[in-house]
Amino acid sequence: MAGMPYYVSPEQFMKDRADYARKGIARGKSIVAVTCAEGIVLVAENPSATLHKISELYDRIAFAAVGKYNEFENLRIAGVRLADMRGWSYDREDVTARSLANAYAQALGNIFTHEMKPFEVELLVAQVGATLESDEMYRVLYDGSVSDEQGFVAIGGQAENLTEAVRRGFSAGMSLEEALRLGARALVEADPKRTLEGRNLEAAMLDRGRLRRAFRRLSGDQVAAALPAG
Repeated sequence: MAGMPYYVSPEQFMKDRADYARKGIARGKSIVAVTCAEGIVLVAENPSATLHKISELYDRIAFAAVGKYNEFENLRIAGVRLADMRGWSYDREDVTARSLANAYAQALGNIFTHEMKPFEVELLVAQVGATLESDEMYRVLYDGSVSDEQGFVAIGGQAENLTEAVRRGFSAGMSLEEALRLGARALVEADPKRTLEGRNLEAAMLDRGRLRRAFRRLSGDQVAAALPAG
């Protein structure tokens, strides 16, 4: 019997890979996105001032990610290149959050199934529309699963707690200040045992009022003012 190969059922093999990816993502800091009258606000816990978790993908499309930085940074760069190529080859209007989310889902699905180890990442692709009803947000998981989110979404290891915290305070058409305050408060409430300061938060928005490049970062003063007092 010494020559018998070690056997793992396909179900167990995929479960082990999924558990591995989820544990890696859980070690990362979470992100919240909330739609508002002025656009889409994204807030992330991020102690680094230079290694961004929220970035611009294209004119009116943003990218946010939780997990292993080098893995999601490679995905971000690939997304920027894909968007630029599609916009140059066809039309800028042909570059959409849905098409980019589908491309990410296909890439992550292939990696999860065929590579030595899955990517330890969870992604969010958001696109601001001309109206609140036309905003789009797509959550892409480590295994290539993709879901269409409405109103707000949380990603990362504390996503369930964050989602519940945002749901309690969310209302359609809220202001930029209200959305930023809601996102920051949810991140604070997710772990009440620690103190979260403004310098440990990264915030940006997709500004509905901008004609082309809608992405802009929010100032440290805006973020600090959004944190709960005390």
